[in-house]
Amino acid sequence: MSSHAIEISLLGRTYSIACPPGQEGALQHVAKNLEQQLSSLKTRTNNLSREEIAIMAALNIGYELLEEQQKNQDYIKQMDDKIGLLQSTLENALVEKSTKDD
Repeated sequence: MSSHAIEISLLGRTYSIACPPGQEGALQHVAKNLEQQLSSLKTRTNNLSREEIAIMAALNIGYELLEEQQKNQDYIKQMDDKIGLLQSTLENALVEKSTKDD
C-alpha cells in the first residue's frame, strides 16, 4: 500500500503531507489540533516568527506527551500491583483449600 498526499493548512500555509491509506482522518485531526495550538501561541506572542511559534508548539506538545506517558506508566504500575495482589490471594486460597482437603 502506498501513501498519498493530504493537504493541511497551518498558520495560513498549505502543506502536502504523505499519509498512509486509512489514516487521513487521524492526520487531519492532528493537524487541526496543531493549528489550534499554533494560532493560540501566535495570538499570545505576536512578536515570534513562524519558526519560534512552531518550536514553542513542539515543546508544548512534547510536554503533554510526556505527561500522558507518565500517567500510562503509573497506571501500568497500579495494574501490575493489583494483578500481583490478585495472584497472591488466589495462591493463598488454593493453598488453604489444599490443606483443608488433606
